Amino acid sequence: MITLGEYIIEKQHDFPEASGELTSLLGAIRLASKIVNREINKAGIADIIGATGVENIQGETQQKLDLYANDVFKAALEARGEVCGVASEEEDDFVSFDSDRGINSKYVVLMDPLDGSTNIDVNVSVGTIFSIYKRVSEVGTPVTIDDFLQPGIKQVAAGYVIYGSSTMLVYTTGNGVHGFTCDPSLGVFYLSHENMQTPKTGNCYSINEGNYLKFPLGVKKYIKFCQEIEPEDNRPYTSRYIGSLVADFHRNLLKGGIFIYPSTAQAPNGKLRLLYESNPIAFLSEQSGGRATDGFQRIMEINPTELHQRVPFFCGSTEMVKDAEQMMRDNQE
Repeated sequence: MITLGEYIIEKQHDFPEASGELTSLLGAIRLASKIVNREINKAGIADIIGATGVENIQGETQQKLDLYANDVFKAALEARGEVCGVASEEEDDFVSFDSDRGINSKYVVLMDPLDGSTNIDVNVSVGTIFSIYKRVSEVGTPVTIDDFLQPGIKQVAAGYVIYGSSTMLVYTTGNGVHGFTCDPSLGVFYLSHENMQTPKTGNCYSINEGNYLKFPLGVKKYIKFCQEIEPEDNRPYTSRYIGSLVADFHRNLLKGGIFIYPSTAQAPNGKLRLLYESNPIAFLSEQSGGRATDGFQRIMEINPTELHQRVPFFCGSTEMVKDAEQMMRDNQE
């Protein structure tokens, strides 16, 4: 059995310019995820669940575990000295690591420390999403906003950790998608899913249908398409929506399907964050043979203009996403 650490070192030749920094950086994420996983597993018997009563910059109420996970990942990344700064869904602005090692590092990390955190109270799967870029500012100087406002095609690595019936870390460095399952008795991640591939089509669609009346016409048409009886086309599809992007994407990655979080009348730009959620999941999707767009444009080609920018998100099996895109084009309002 190959451990995550062994596998990363084995694949270092894919990035000879990294000289081990990327390996160390992923090691910091691995460590932080194990600490967060431990606290999640104590939810209900420790004072770690529920809301803080504080809102983040997006106007959402932060959960106690949101802040805990944010602090753990920041501390782990800063301690390794391979990152010059981080941007987080839970922070108003980016965080610069200005130690001698920090400003001489060449990577930045963007993250959603705990995706789907409101699900913890009811014991539903949640996750961590991360995205890694090379800085564009000069090494040896403090990190700048431009280091974070890069299109997804510039990502060096991306991944997620899903805290579910088992804990898995899934990542890509642009050479396929690989999954590692944590052995809870040892606290070690072992390679369990090498070169994960998204089926070209599936029979599952994931969308919050409670917002149906607020969806664009193209999305409404696609939902009806999914529900039509057409045995030769494997329809009707099954509706499966967890409400945790990591969990919904992970299922569709393994089984095939489409995840949609479109714009709505109240959120014309969608809800998911381009930098913390959509870009890293899009990178994983494409590396596994899937597709990710905003309904019209490839997600990873969008040039970000702000840290907390939101986008509509269509992601999953290529043929299903293409069908949804066609209906968006045919029904522009």
